[in-house]
Amino acid sequence: MAEDSAGLPSNYQFWMQKLSVWTQASTLETQRDICLHLPQFQEFLRRMYETLKEMDSNAIIERFPTICQLLAKSCWSPFILAYDESPKILIWCLCCLIKKDPQNSRESKLNSWTRRLLSHIVSTSRFDIKEVGLFNQVLGYAPTDYYPGLLKNMVLSLVSELRENHLNGFSSQRRKKISLPTSAILCLWLRHLPSLENTMLHLLEKLISSERNSLRRIKCFMKDSLLPEAAACHPAIFRVVDEIFRSALLETDGAPEVLAGLQVFTRCFVEALEKENKQLKFALKTYFPYASPSLVMVLLQHPKDIPQGLWHQSLKHISEMLKEIVEDHGSYGGPFESWFLFVHFGGWADITAEQLLMSEAEAEPPEALLWLLAFSCSPGAGHQQRARTMVEVKTVLGCLTKLFRSPALSARDLQAAAGENLGGDPRLPACQQLVRRLLLHFLLWAPGGHTIAREVITLMAQTDAIMNEIIGFLDYTLYRWDHLCVEAHRSRKLARELLTELREQALPGQVNQ
Repeated sequence: MAEDSAGLPSNYQFWMQKLSVWTQASTLETQRDICLHLPQFQEFLRRMYETLKEMDSNAIIERFPTICQLLAKSCWSPFILAYDESPKILIWCLCCLIKKDPQNSRESKLNSWTRRLLSHIVSTSRFDIKEVGLFNQVLGYAPTDYYPGLLKNMVLSLVSELRENHLNGFSSQRRKKISLPTSAILCLWLRHLPSLENTMLHLLEKLISSERNSLRRIKCFMKDSLLPEAAACHPAIFRVVDEIFRSALLETDGAPEVLAGLQVFTRCFVEALEKENKQLKFALKTYFPYASPSLVMVLLQHPKDIPQGLWHQSLKHISEMLKEIVEDHGSYGGPFESWFLFVHFGGWADITAEQLLMSEAEAEPPEALLWLLAFSCSPGAGHQQRARTMVEVKTVLGCLTKLFRSPALSARDLQAAAGENLGGDPRLPACQQLVRRLLLHFLLWAPGGHTIAREVITLMAQTDAIMNEIIGFLDYTLYRWDHLCVEAHRSRKLARELLTELREQALPGQVNQ
């Protein structure tokens, strides 16, 4: 078949006219004409694909402005879609129009239009699942034709479950999950938002159902949900999960269970990001579109990858960037948005407290670290309230650093160090919680703190809420030390013993190892 100078077969116009006639009439004579010409039309499509595959989509549209009409009319003809390899060849031709990185609205619209046609072909034609590999590669998600494979997977899972029930006796508590490939779940979440939201809400229910979920248990919940892995694969999923965490924190006034879930999710997400994307497929800006890119980069650095001698510099840098955004009204959101970003990587706040406690007794606590500690506990506080918290924390730190290396300590010494300040004005709840955390850090790290730890905690834990807070602190500290590879054997031993003892003191129904 001869080809014209434009690059398409010379009978291009002939087939355009034929398609116009075929789509406008449905007489018996027209149907006979279609059937008569199907072999020649398929050959025309094949030759056309050989021409299109060598060209850029913009060049195709510029040189052949009616190509979309030709392909659309072909795709909506049931006769063409039913004939031999014509559907497959049409898919090849349409894939030539896909722009991987659309630069403007016209290219984006062309991509959307092409995807709709592709979905129509695959959903109305019978392909072997292996034959849609090209479709998956071009579109980035599985077609609706993955349902046969999904059904097969479900049936196999149910058969396995029935066999186990037959052998072991039926028990609803021993049901096996219907396992789907991660790629199928990712495709489902990208195309059906309610299913992603339901998975996330189910996870939140697990987090909130017990006040004493251990961090290791939460990590199991998180990994089983596949949310961190899916979020690392696509920013759209990350942003949905992140927004639900954000709303949950606002609705629960920063519930510790939700906060712990967010931090574990972030840790698992970062691990998945490092594992799956040695070279990032998406820019970090697409995951955190409203945050300062430089701040995100610093927070993403794992402390264990930074020499401990440089932690102080990293904390100072984080504090300065946050302070500029929060107090100097930067362009990256208000105080809550900045705090929400910071608490994703909650370990930095605890490192701040440890650095301040273990500094020299005579040294003045750095203002930047004091500000960071005050901001971490109360993001909604105004400038004056935050300054007051900094003064109180500075006073407590002054007393604790003097006691840090004292050979003989008593619980009364720590009570005095943590006493109310500023003329007896009562501390705000957030400041009280921050002081308790400083005392707990002191007990774990100070040489003399180990001997009085149980007595001090008994005096501190006057309510169930404070008891839960202390249990959560010890659990998170051990989890954090594992990730940092901290080798403080004596401090680890004490933290484990205290955690075990306090959990045993809790009501049996509330304990969740």
